[in-house]
Amino acid sequence: MADAGESTTDRKQNIDRYIGDLAAADSKNAVLEAIGNLLGVPAPVGSPGTLDAIAQRYKSQADDAADVQHRVENVTASGVPSVWVGSTGAKAAEVVAAAGRSAEQMSEAFRKASKSLYDLSDALTSARSKDGDGREQLRSARTMLGGDDGFFDDMVETDDEEADRKRAQEIAGTGANFLYYAAQEADDAARTAARELNKYAAEARAGQMHTDNISAADRLVLADVGVFGGPQEQNELLTAGDLERSGRFMEKMNPQDEARFERMLADAKTPQERAYLVKALAAGYDVNQVGQFQDKIHGKDPHWLQQHLSPVVTAGDSKADEGRNADGSNKNTDYQWFGDEKWSQEGNTCVPSSTVTARAMVDPVYALELTGGPSGQENDPDAFRDRLHDEQLRLHEEGDGDYTPWWSDAPDGMDSDGQNEIANAEISPHTGSEYEYQQVRGADERRDVLPDIEKSVAEGRPVPIEVEGYDKDGRHGHQMMVIGQEGDMLQIYNPWGQTTWVSEDDFVNGRMDKASDSRMPDAYAVHLPADR
Repeated sequence: MADAGESTTDRKQNIDRYIGDLAAADSKNAVLEAIGNLLGVPAPVGSPGTLDAIAQRYKSQADDAADVQHRVENVTASGVPSVWVGSTGAKAAEVVAAAGRSAEQMSEAFRKASKSLYDLSDALTSARSKDGDGREQLRSARTMLGGDDGFFDDMVETDDEEADRKRAQEIAGTGANFLYYAAQEADDAARTAARELNKYAAEARAGQMHTDNISAADRLVLADVGVFGGPQEQNELLTAGDLERSGRFMEKMNPQDEARFERMLADAKTPQERAYLVKALAAGYDVNQVGQFQDKIHGKDPHWLQQHLSPVVTAGDSKADEGRNADGSNKNTDYQWFGDEKWSQEGNTCVPSSTVTARAMVDPVYALELTGGPSGQENDPDAFRDRLHDEQLRLHEEGDGDYTPWWSDAPDGMDSDGQNEIANAEISPHTGSEYEYQQVRGADERRDVLPDIEKSVAEGRPVPIEVEGYDKDGRHGHQMMVIGQEGDMLQIYNPWGQTTWVSEDDFVNGRMDKASDSRMPDAYAVHLPADR
């Protein structure tokens, strides 16, 4: 029998299995057993009334945030003293601009969260109605059949009894289908609400930084800084995870380190420089190491900082659907460059290459070692390519990757243990999350894992995914990274040096060739970050 604590997917699967049992039943007792199992599956859970009340509260808070935004805009229009600065150097104009954007984003997040909850309430109401209708038909069919037949009665079925059983079976089948539609509707609505609410929670960014070491105004500005080269809202420099970890590390500093770090922030020439110092702290470096990093980047302009410290920039039109190429890949694909060299793999090194770029995304000190060399000042794409190549081979060795032929130095893939090992060795220390390997070979399994993927990337933790496909030449496999999420879209980094977007439906239903090519349409495994 079903359990009230089971997932919505488990309920769907149980209903589907019992529908099969009902259709295959060839005796009265078998039909009654299938009906009993179906009635034992719990109805969709949740209170539409409670959801509506919370949604209304969020809507009121959205109105309050919009009022704050209007008042901040009035301050902007009237002007602010340019001489005022926060405790770490954030100028008044920066604070006011960040406050305005934060209020706007807050208002939007509350409105969208309110809508998500109203939608969930409506879907739950509809699902419970379908479920109720289905149960009524199941009970009617059970009543038509009466009680269980005895052992000998069940052995022989007259023509009239067979006709009665089949009529009851047909009615029960209709009711069972209603149960399945209800479970499907509740499942889809719950996933959508979870995805949206997880994202809005991660976007409450300044509030993630729990520290009194810097002012609320400075926290607001830090959370608002974007990577140069793309829309700010799609290129936040500090993720929710960065802000939480940096705040936690600041709280553990002794008074000397605290004062030194505050001076670093106050001396920064741009908001981007200041934010990269915080990102380095979040990546796990101590104050001395952050100080050495500052010496290398101090005074650099935002474009230089982006080129050397942020491997991926998201273009404003990157989610536009421009169709597909002949090989199944998206036409709308952005290459990620350092000068005239891409952040791309060489040879069969997709796993180490995607891991290198993912670490560079969360660890600006490491990114600078690759782009700027030992001095941090180099701007040579050829030297970057050499260092990237060497690093890809180092990680291939670290993960005990294969070679073809075995005695050669030509990399040829890596097994799942090696993949997880290098993710935990290279990325985990800088995000605080251990990776766990999980196979997702079916559509339901991929659908189940989506909320965890989306929550992770919303918090700034890249998620490695494995894709595969089969053709006349055999199996083809590849690793890519989920690095972003907007609505029902996932941003994918392919270590061929490019990024693109796919839909949740693409991920679930075997269309990941949009992010690679037609050889590899199916996601079959993920490496999920879990908090330590």
